[in-house]
Amino acid sequence: MTDLDIDFVKKQFPAFSEPTLKDFAHFENAGGSYACGQMINALHHYYTATKVQPYYGFEPSVGAGMQMTNARERMASWLNVAADEVHFGASTSQNSYVVSQALREHLEVGDEVIVTDQDHEANIGVWRRLEAAGIVIREWQVNPETAELEDEGLDALLNEKTRVVAFTHCSNIVGSINPVRKWADKIHAVGALVFVDGVSYAGHGLPDVDALGVDIYFFSLYKVYGPHLGVMVMREALNKALPNQGHFFNVESATSRFTPAGPDHAQIASVNGVIDYFETIDAHHFGDSDESSSKTNRVGALLHRAEIGNLEPLLGFLKQRKGVHLIGKTVAKERAPTLSFTVDGADPADVAAKLAEQRIGIANGNCYAYRLMDALGIPPDQGVVRVSFVHYTSKEEVNRLIEALKTII
Repeated sequence: MTDLDIDFVKKQFPAFSEPTLKDFAHFENAGGSYACGQMINALHHYYTATKVQPYYGFEPSVGAGMQMTNARERMASWLNVAADEVHFGASTSQNSYVVSQALREHLEVGDEVIVTDQDHEANIGVWRRLEAAGIVIREWQVNPETAELEDEGLDALLNEKTRVVAFTHCSNIVGSINPVRKWADKIHAVGALVFVDGVSYAGHGLPDVDALGVDIYFFSLYKVYGPHLGVMVMREALNKALPNQGHFFNVESATSRFTPAGPDHAQIASVNGVIDYFETIDAHHFGDSDESSSKTNRVGALLHRAEIGNLEPLLGFLKQRKGVHLIGKTVAKERAPTLSFTVDGADPADVAAKLAEQRIGIANGNCYAYRLMDALGIPPDQGVVRVSFVHYTSKEEVNRLIEALKTII
């Protein structure tokens, strides 16, 4: 079984050779990852060589358009969907907002939408606003003892009036990887749509969206080594069913119907750099592999194994530390390396500040999971301590974090 070449990986990220970041340890990757060098180069090339209106018949406009088209097609290939099913927007929050406006026109009074209290607000608030149009909102609540969403909670809410269920692939607080396909099959069985927020999952390996069986899948590229851009996969059947939210004359353009405000052309082109990075990782570790698994699956498994190796000692430390209350599963293979916890007698902001003094960056607060804080009895304005890493985090950095935490908590 191939192991991740961490030295090779770090060379792909300019941040690790940036003088001002020397001795800084980045443990706030759930809020935004470092950008890979391939993406930075692609962005620089677009702005310096092709910063004109794309898709006209002159150079460099032709080149600009080709870069944008290639980005969409290559991203679609890694997600295992059609190119016309990939939409780029300014952010996941904006993409979900646009879809909610389409649903406002599409749904009828009395139709039901199920949301959770485990999600980031981007996959809750926009759907809750549909109540003003007569849509019934039902809440799939976490078990307050485990912070997990459970099958029984979903089963109790699904009925013949359910039209949409929105839930997260991986909570940005709890960290557990939810069984998307199993829940999607349940939801489709009653004729409802499945909207999944994958923002906290995609940075740990791009998903095979087709295999997940969802109707919409959202994620943000600034947490996947790229630009501040939102990706939305909308399956073709749903695209055709929902009312157009773009310019009226673009109604027949699948990729224009739900992006009424065109995102930055250069950022779309720079998505090629993100794909270049994943392909570089694949080529370095697998070469001309004849493995039956796709690039998406084998690279995802490679990254996941590396993360688990670093997650186990950190989980072990937090589990045994007196006064620490860890949220979510304590088994590394069942979760992403996003760990949230509270500490008896300590304000999360103080813990974060003390780590910052040692040049270790983490998050604190509710991290836009305000409703989850309420559900767990945690004051939302205080929130939690959150540490998060990805595959480029080294064993040495994790050990440094553990030693720092020993002195603080």
